[in-house]
Amino acid sequence: MAGPQTRRSLAAATAQQAAAAAPESAATEMETATVQPEDPVEEAVEKEGGQTEIRADPREANPDGAGHTEDPDAAMPDAAAAAAPRPPTHAAAAAPNIAPGPRAQRLHDLFNDSLRHTLSKISWPNMAACYPTIAANAPNLLRGVRQTMVDRLELRCRQEFDKILAVRGVVPKLNELESLVAEAATRRVVGEKQGGQPPTPPHQLPADAIVAAHIARPLIAQQSRLNARLQNSQALNERLFAEIEAQRAEITGLLDMLERAMADVDGASELLAGVVGEIAQEAKDVEVEMGSV
Repeated sequence: MAGPQTRRSLAAATAQQAAAAAPESAATEMETATVQPEDPVEEAVEKEGGQTEIRADPREANPDGAGHTEDPDAAMPDAAAAAAPRPPTHAAAAAPNIAPGPRAQRLHDLFNDSLRHTLSKISWPNMAACYPTIAANAPNLLRGVRQTMVDRLELRCRQEFDKILAVRGVVPKLNELESLVAEAATRRVVGEKQGGQPPTPPHQLPADAIVAAHIARPLIAQQSRLNARLQNSQALNERLFAEIEAQRAEITGLLDMLERAMADVDGASELLAGVVGEIAQEAKDVEVEMGSV
């Protein structure tokens, strides 16, 4: 039985042994991802180094199956069943609002194939060769540790890959490339049908044409934004003009009413002009009479 070992030493040894058989592209990721393993690794260390009695395989305790060899494809134990489920494929984990095009889908497929090939190197024979004592006395526990390690590595790789795709905007750029290629192919076919001559190669184009081709899309986008702003300004001006016309009509109506009122006042003044003297004399007479009384 092997001597006592710490959890970190066992995890590091596991990563080094598994990475020796894996491609160089996944060695660094496997070492960093297995620094802190799951609880099954700690249980394996304690059982290997701290206890004098190790739980054996139930089939080894059966005398009828003493000569039976462990099947690598056998069902996983409870430790493996309790492990986290495998994450979904990266094609399904892509941005929900952007559907990947052919090139983006091919990139996802290539990543899935490479990751599957890399993780397949952490196989049961390689794991059993790294820990022969645990493989002989507690193979089911070691299988659970291996499955947990594979799941953690796969999850970590997919998370890093998704982060790179999101930061770099890979899927939108690849989709834009698909559009550019399709547009170029369409324009080439149309040009050949109309002129009967192949288009000029890019390296033979003048500088002005190349510059115009590079700034055409930004200029078109800017023109669209300016047109939208112009339409909004025109609509606002039309509303303001309608309000001004309504206010002018209201002012004209008020002026007409004022002129009619002034005409009424003038007419009343003309009517009262002939009787003002008589009214004033009568008022004086009444005042004199009141004073004499």
